[in-house]
Amino acid sequence: MAKQFTTPVVIGLEVHVELDTETKLFCSCSRRSAEGEQPNTRCCEVCLGMPGSKPVLNKKAIEYALRLCLAFACDIDQELIFSRKSYFYPDLAKNFQISQFERPLGKHGKISLSDGSTIGITRIHLEEDPASLVHESKYVLVDYNRSGNPLCEIVTEPDMESPEQAREFMKKLNTILGYLAVFHHQHCVIKADANVSIKESGYVRSEIKNVTGFKEIERALFYEVVRQKRAIADGETLVQDTRGWNAEKGTTYRMRTKETEADYGYILDADLVPIDITEEMVSKVLHSMPELAEAKKKKFIEKHHIAELDAEVLSQEKKLAELFERVAEQINPILAAKWLRRELVRVMNYNKQTFDDLAIDETHMIELLSMVEKKEITDQVAQKILEELIVKPFSPKEHVREKGLQAVSDTGELEKACKQVVFENPSVVKEFKSGNEKSFQFLVGQVMRKTQGKADPRMVNELLKKLL
Repeated sequence: MAKQFTTPVVIGLEVHVELDTETKLFCSCSRRSAEGEQPNTRCCEVCLGMPGSKPVLNKKAIEYALRLCLAFACDIDQELIFSRKSYFYPDLAKNFQISQFERPLGKHGKISLSDGSTIGITRIHLEEDPASLVHESKYVLVDYNRSGNPLCEIVTEPDMESPEQAREFMKKLNTILGYLAVFHHQHCVIKADANVSIKESGYVRSEIKNVTGFKEIERALFYEVVRQKRAIADGETLVQDTRGWNAEKGTTYRMRTKETEADYGYILDADLVPIDITEEMVSKVLHSMPELAEAKKKKFIEKHHIAELDAEVLSQEKKLAELFERVAEQINPILAAKWLRRELVRVMNYNKQTFDDLAIDETHMIELLSMVEKKEITDQVAQKILEELIVKPFSPKEHVREKGLQAVSDTGELEKACKQVVFENPSVVKEFKSGNEKSFQFLVGQVMRKTQGKADPRMVNELLKKLL
């Protein structure tokens, strides 16, 4: 159950998404880290901002950023301009970060949440990632391997009124990233800075930096709202500040009082010339865009007439949605939705598999569900086959034939099994006749056990009721 606050809360997010390009944003160094790589080995004079080095913009990063802008229905700027954001931290060797300030690539976008509210997107822009800091007990080390990785920053309007809404926004963003194929959950990092304020303070904002994980964002926001309320109740005057999140303790802590944009001393980067974002360029990216989750959900409901909840779950994962579409061409869509949404996901979760690990495809599912649809095998047998299928793919039809798993529908054979179960369980039969309905289900289960799950449950029910 969602936690509710009695005071108005205002939340905005600044999300940094690492783009899944081969190389960094302004040089040819590899973006992806190699297993066992040593610190400061995946960088060059551009990453380090050495005198005389010249950045060259990654074309693929522009395409990926445009995809994100279009997915959020942003207005696209006609010119791509970069600025230098000056600050003197050890994670930037050149003492400035190349980012966009005056004219972001996209602005005035939006996204809808399940409660009907609309979250505005202020801006989407490109920037480079700083280096990573390694904190030791008595000193801090700097690793520039990450420096220069391409980031897309997505800044929302302060439209969210609860941590739950913030978490749902992040989930929807994650779904969009999966569909657009601009982010890889194993090779890329996504972090959020959360801005939160409450009415009692006059909406004095605190920014919680670099929170990783959807659940952690929700936890950090809950804590911060409570902290601010307690501070006001104790007579404290809040000031705008930047805070860190300690996931182990579940608390935020002050890092510094908050800078304003003017403190960064933005200036245009003379080493990067303005780039025209032409209608042709935008049109090309638009035509390469996949059908997104919201459109698929609507199509599943209207075309295949499946339940809204099933459509919602199926559409959230691109590979699952595409698998459903292929299977639904030959199998009853309602049956396909039930098995893919529930049984396939259940078995995958049990085996700790993701859709990137999935070795089976639509041919395996169509074979299996075709037998279920024609009642050639029972649901129980199909479930067991799916549990084996997920580990090592094979032909379900051949497997059923070889193992003799066809559904038992011979009335004589089933009646014999039912009579045996009734004879072996006189006390259960007596309980059923006394009005205990659960006893009947026990008897059905015993018949299914005797037939190794191959009996038609409907026929078993009819035969047992007749016998009793």
